[in-house]
Amino acid sequence: MSGTGERPTGIDELLERVRERYERIDARAAYDAAEAGEALLVDIRYAALRDRDGLIPGALVVERNELEWRLDPQGSHRADEATGHDLRVVVICNEGYASSLAAASLHQLGLRRATDLVGGFQAWKAAGLPVT
Repeated sequence: MSGTGERPTGIDELLERVRERYERIDARAAYDAAEAGEALLVDIRYAALRDRDGLIPGALVVERNELEWRLDPQGSHRADEATGHDLRVVVICNEGYASSLAAASLHQLGLRRATDLVGGFQAWKAAGLPVT
């Protein structure tokens, strides 16, 4: 630990800070935006959770450790869906925590409209939205 007297940032404080930088979206609004072709839903849950709980129809599945490489419009490993920096991306994790950090990382890549789903996949499912 450094002698500067600064205390480390805890995860709750970090989440609060990154979430202040963009507007999060709820399940119904995310569904409506995706249905209208105005947003790309990106499921970053790991395989065991997808196998257990199902998938959101039409969502792009990208493991969290590949997210930046797959969604960077300038990247050599980008997904076909990563069409530009103005793309509205809605990142979805299981409960809406990891997705906030992922959305903040996408902002650093210039994806200024990236956001995440409040409550994650569990909120989507609880809202009665489609799951396969």
